[in-house]
Amino acid sequence: MTRSRTVHALASALSAAALLTCAACSDGDDSSGTGARDVASASPLAAQTTAPATLTQEGARSALITEKDIEDDWTQVDDAASWRDSLLIGTVDVNDFITGKSDAADCQQLMDRLYSEDLLGKPSGASALRGFEEGDSRLLYQVASYDADALSDSMDWLKSLPEKCDQFEMTGGDSGKRTVQVIEISVPDEGDARQGLRVTVKGTADGSAATLTQEIAAVRVDDNAITVTAGGLDGVEDDSIEEAVENGTPRLEDVLAGKTPQS
Repeated sequence: MTRSRTVHALASALSAAALLTCAACSDGDDSSGTGARDVASASPLAAQTTAPATLTQEGARSALITEKDIEDDWTQVDDAASWRDSLLIGTVDVNDFITGKSDAADCQQLMDRLYSEDLLGKPSGASALRGFEEGDSRLLYQVASYDADALSDSMDWLKSLPEKCDQFEMTGGDSGKRTVQVIEISVPDEGDARQGLRVTVKGTADGSAATLTQEIAAVRVDDNAITVTAGGLDGVEDDSIEEAVENGTPRLEDVLAGKTPQS
């Protein structure tokens, strides 16, 4: 090959390489609005953003359990919204607490919320409840929607109570002086977060010694929660709490997914 042909071939090769390099630069330029960023934005997976479903009032009612979801001989009642137990009314004795008023305030809030049946605070959205009776025992099942931050705070608060309120005294009301014990109990592994408590109140009712035992389970699902409170002067059936959680949580999850739970 002559010297002139060699130079010509080399120039042609360099020119082709330059064109390829420029094309690659153009394809990767973010400012052009094309290239890899457009490919990602055009991806169906990247475009999918699914917000948590909002619980409606009808959905909250559909998520409630029925008699067949819990064991034993529970009977559904119509007056659950009016249930109140006088043994829960009173003032926590601050002198029982090493850390003073801070822990006492948490324990007072627990007793007040048990009485008002708003264990996780006031719902911010839809809510529904259903009650069942078996002898002198009661089971209250609630489904509600909450502010996300407030619900997180309430779940953390519940978790702190067995340490803060392990045992304390209450006075006032019609039941005289009472001793209250709070311990943690296990809850079936359902939902996004969960917490269980057993609250035992020893005092008097109608002039006689009485012990009220209530077990509580709270389960979070997105920004919603189910709360089960069961017990009475006859104690509580652990299996009923567990079944309420195991059968009730999937019902709420179905409602939030747009499905109709089995009746």
